Amino acid sequence: MSVVLAIDAGTTSVRTIAFDHSGQIVDSAQREFTQHFPMPGRVEHDAAEIWAAVQSTLGEVSGRLLERPAAIGVTNQRETVVAWSRQTSEPLHRAIVWQDRRTAARCAQLERDGALPLVRERTGLVLDPYFSASKLEWMLTEGGVVAGRDLALGTVDSWIVWNLTGGRVHATDATNAGRTMLFDIGALTWDAELCSLFGVPVEALPQVQPSSGHFGATDSHAACGPGLPIAGIAGDQHAALFGQAAFAPGDAKNTYGTGSFVLMNVGTELPPPAQGLLTTIAWLLDDTPTYALEGAVFATGAAVQWLRDGLGIIEAAAEIEELAQQCDSTGGVFLVPAFTGLGSPHWDPCARGAIVGLTRGTGRAEIARAAVEAMAYQTRDVVEAMADATGTPVRSLRVDGGASVMDSMLQLQADQLGVAVQRPKLQEATALGAAYLAGLAVGVWPSTEAIAGHWELDFEAVPGEGRDPTDVAYADWRRAVERSKQWATA
Repeated sequence: MSVVLAIDAGTTSVRTIAFDHSGQIVDSAQREFTQHFPMPGRVEHDAAEIWAAVQSTLGEVSGRLLERPAAIGVTNQRETVVAWSRQTSEPLHRAIVWQDRRTAARCAQLERDGALPLVRERTGLVLDPYFSASKLEWMLTEGGVVAGRDLALGTVDSWIVWNLTGGRVHATDATNAGRTMLFDIGALTWDAELCSLFGVPVEALPQVQPSSGHFGATDSHAACGPGLPIAGIAGDQHAALFGQAAFAPGDAKNTYGTGSFVLMNVGTELPPPAQGLLTTIAWLLDDTPTYALEGAVFATGAAVQWLRDGLGIIEAAAEIEELAQQCDSTGGVFLVPAFTGLGSPHWDPCARGAIVGLTRGTGRAEIARAAVEAMAYQTRDVVEAMADATGTPVRSLRVDGGASVMDSMLQLQADQLGVAVQRPKLQEATALGAAYLAGLAVGVWPSTEAIAGHWELDFEAVPGEGRDPTDVAYADWRRAVERSKQWATA
């Protein structure tokens, strides 16, 4: 039995999961790391703490396995950036997280200066502080990071690979490179003009490789021991699309995590930019890219965390569904969780969270239900934009992530979309996708067709009859979203 390890470096924790040949979990370990909020709108991580979490979980799982793993795959929170010294392997600044909004004014200025068409054409992205380029620029201009031969820059995956290989390999894959706003997703290379625009030295960036292939081998200092092939890398949402076996154009998935991310496979031809959506590399196998349309929602699970940690109306995230079901409706209350702005299809970094429709009858249950319903509404925002862009409605939606365990939320989602929503038996699609990419490279799985054969349905929500009530509620949601827009000053 061949076992593949997946390191899943998420926004709040690191997990190492071992998968067997059938794609089932053999063992796992998880370690949370600290969230730093030095100022409003700023979110940072300690890159050294992330690496310590990798070592801890990797050592725990590999130490319990009865056989040597065939390979390691890495998946990671995207857009988060790390700067470190090549000589000492020490971080030069806290990692700036994808949620961070400190460069909103800079992005707005670049858009006023006419840079948006260049960014859209080359990268498929929009000018938003969500992406890596303006974060790297800030590190180099405001954060005290000095350019030079000693400097290494990268996303979290490249930081992990650097440490796993003892500083021998500075590499990333095309999915992560494609989220930096510095990578030409058509030419599949770092773009000199964009690097110049943001003042990012190309020589400090990692080598870009296919998502499945040889990224080097672990060093003796790695907790799993030396010589283990690192054979797959993908950003978390791309890995989830792969793990959901969404290999055909038109296949779509949504991951309900800290944020929600809807990706639709659109094939091997680069599509033109779509209004309100991102065009991204789904994965790069050999020299052939598969592209996807993406809708990025910044806060879904984050809203549940806020109800727990900010308002204290629940003690654990798992309580949200039971509390939400204590009422039949929100009574006209809508929660727009724009804590760090709005992503797709609105792209408003100055939007802020709002609760509208409050009355004296509003209680904990109504607010909890509004948070759950917001997950479904925000996903509909994105899916409708995708249908408008492609001319083809989504046939069904495969789901994963923490909130996908809520059957009632998935039913709300199906009712809002008017299509079936499917949850697989194994919901660890992100880590599984990283394992599949690594195992594909070393022969554990011979093909994507073999991988697709492992997907099994656990739960399916089918839309109910009659669209009028759901459409009325959705129209009210859109009115609530408008109230939240342009609240802060860029």
